[in-house]
Amino acid sequence: MKQTQIISDTKILGGKPVIAGTRISVELILDRIASGMSMKEILKDYPHLTVSQIQTAISYAKNLVINKLPHSKIKHPEPTTLYTHEISR
Repeated sequence: MKQTQIISDTKILGGKPVIAGTRISVELILDRIASGMSMKEILKDYPHLTVSQIQTAISYAKNLVINKLPHSKIKHPEPTTLYTHEISR
């Protein structure tokens, strides 16, 4: 039986999704990645985490986005051409 790796409990960080057995939120992991940290750097700062736990947090967030935004309702903007040439006179 596979153990749940992401939990949400109102007694832990106000119910934010966290890595089970920690107070490390999915949000914190995503914030670190968004700021440019590598997985190696995250593991250095949080040595009790595993690569699998970080990957699970990323997958959890991805699944939230996929499930919250049905593809049929996503409107993609028309491509825009940006011209950066300057006309000299």
